[in-house]
Amino acid sequence: MHTPSGTSLPVMPVVPAAFAPVPPSASAGARLPVFEGTAVVPPADYLPGLESAAPADEDAGWLHDALLGPYSADIVGYLSLARRCGGPVLDLGCGAGRLAVPFARQGFRVEAVDRDAASLERLRAWGRRIGPQVSRLLVTTRADLAELRLRGRYRLVLLAGTMIAAVPPHARPGLLREIAARLEPGGALAFDYTAHGLRGLSEEPDRTWAFQVPRFDGVEEWTVARQVFGLDAMSERITYHSVRTGKVRTERVARTTDKWIVDPECLAAELDAAGLRVERRRAHRLDERTESVLLVCRSAA
Repeated sequence: MHTPSGTSLPVMPVVPAAFAPVPPSASAGARLPVFEGTAVVPPADYLPGLESAAPADEDAGWLHDALLGPYSADIVGYLSLARRCGGPVLDLGCGAGRLAVPFARQGFRVEAVDRDAASLERLRAWGRRIGPQVSRLLVTTRADLAELRLRGRYRLVLLAGTMIAAVPPHARPGLLREIAARLEPGGALAFDYTAHGLRGLSEEPDRTWAFQVPRFDGVEEWTVARQVFGLDAMSERITYHSVRTGKVRTERVARTTDKWIVDPECLAAELDAAGLRVERRRAHRLDERTESVLLVCRSAA
């Protein structure tokens, strides 16, 4: 459901001088905290996510976890749905096992799909650390969701963490048809996405956030995220500029993730064409221009 858990990342008193973030245009008249002469948006209960970007190295996992952490409460709702639907469960865009491993710990057989080999290895290693009773329930598949071809049949399919936004619009109808064809009778597809007000995006297509990444390895990491929306292509690009300061050296790292804006009307038509009907819709307002939406869909047949 991708809703805030009520936790926020800590705001520290000083942003590294290496940063020079640009404040969002809509905040020009607002009272923003000023760090070393630079105005930035403070961390909210959610942050622009890294859902479609695979961690490029081990250190990138800290940023990935920080961005998904405030939304971790979604596992409660998805587990509740799994208990009603049963298994096996298909976790699409599973990452390092944020949902797949806890599901296996609850006794569900899970096929976990992701395009990033390093993330899948982290998932398998996590399962092995817990023990064979969990690792034997986890099957990993490396695949791009835009080209997904499934072999099994499933009682529950998950696209959690707004992973639907990581699928190009031209590939989304095919993915939904593939999922619908592999659902067991009575099975469900559950996914969440961020619904943006298009007027708000046109008025403020460029947004900047600054926050500290919680780390527990002796490294201090600050990140400025620049989020740019392109309404013509219904695209979203987020570039993360990070400064990591350790005992010996300071390094600067930049990484970019590309996603797509989900149009609710187009999505509804695609679900209908795939033979899926929306059984439940839940929306949570994130701010005056954005809401998080959870959909549970079943076969219309």
